[in-house]
Amino acid sequence: PDALPLLAKGDIDAQWAAPEAAVMNGIIGGFDIKWVAGNFSPAPASKSGLWVRLKDGESASSVSLKGSRMGTMIGKGSVISYPMEKALAAHHSSLTDIGFQQLGSADVLTALQNGGVDSAWLLDPIWRKVDGDAKYAFLGGQPQGEPLGGVLFGPSLLNKDPDAGVAFLRAYIRTVNTYFAGDYKSDPAFTASLATLLKTDESILKSTPSLRMDWEIRKGTTDRLQKSYRDAGVSKGDALPEDRTVDRSLYAEAVGHKP
Repeated sequence: PDALPLLAKGDIDAQWAAPEAAVMNGIIGGFDIKWVAGNFSPAPASKSGLWVRLKDGESASSVSLKGSRMGTMIGKGSVISYPMEKALAAHHSSLTDIGFQQLGSADVLTALQNGGVDSAWLLDPIWRKVDGDAKYAFLGGQPQGEPLGGVLFGPSLLNKDPDAGVAFLRAYIRTVNTYFAGDYKSDPAFTASLATLLKTDESILKSTPSLRMDWEIRKGTTDRLQKSYRDAGVSKGDALPEDRTVDRSLYAEAVGHKP
């Protein structure tokens, strides 16, 4: 959120983030910001998402979440509100039925394990710590094939120098298509290089399936996100139309599509 005013003023040109509630509210307030490229969606085998600590007699299909507390790094204004709402609805609950506790990335799992929260949104590779433990259940994650984040541009690359914006996205798309196509973690040499770059242990990196890197933005994603923000009470008023929140023209030009 601290970067959004800088992006809107042109003090920074691009931001690797997501169209979260703060972004939508900023656009309503006059910020010239748009989502211009996607990032990834999970692999089918991934269990990155909503995990719950089961009470006696509960199972993944019978867990009760009403009145529970959820640990999350960002809170109700995060893009995970959308997949979280879908997972909760499958268990007869909603975003208004639970309390949120904002925690640091290192504290979310600890709080779930020690009873500080009843559920948590666990990312790669943290969910592996509870996978297979009968005390916990995975309830759902990000929809497959639908990126929920990526690149945001401000006025510098949207309006003042869109050619630079196209060049930026052309380089990004080339990188994704060249190095992150398919199961990129199956390449031992690349995985080793990636582990070095990320300053993480190679075995940890290989413990979760490859992300489905994806630069295209799906139709209606910002509509679905905004509904979840309104349902969570972090955004009010009419939803912004997609042409106020998304600009696909830059990556379309980068890959050679013509209007």
